[in-house]
Amino acid sequence: MLSHIVDEVAGWRTDVKICKINVDEQPELASQFGVMSIPTLLVYSDGKLVRQAVGARPKAGVLELLG
Repeated sequence: MLSHIVDEVAGWRTDVKICKINVDEQPELASQFGVMSIPTLLVYSDGKLVRQAVGARPKAGVLELLG
């Protein structure tokens, strides 16, 4: 439900690295990052979690998370 928005934002914001994880295929990685609900958006800067959002959001909300 959020995948297409993330793909669009990744095309616009080439200054950041955007990754998607399929938690069904990568449960260990989901656990490592503390993902308990889907969708979860995590924003890291210099290796530290700086923003986190759980739940679907519009494109503007995803862009806002990136700052």
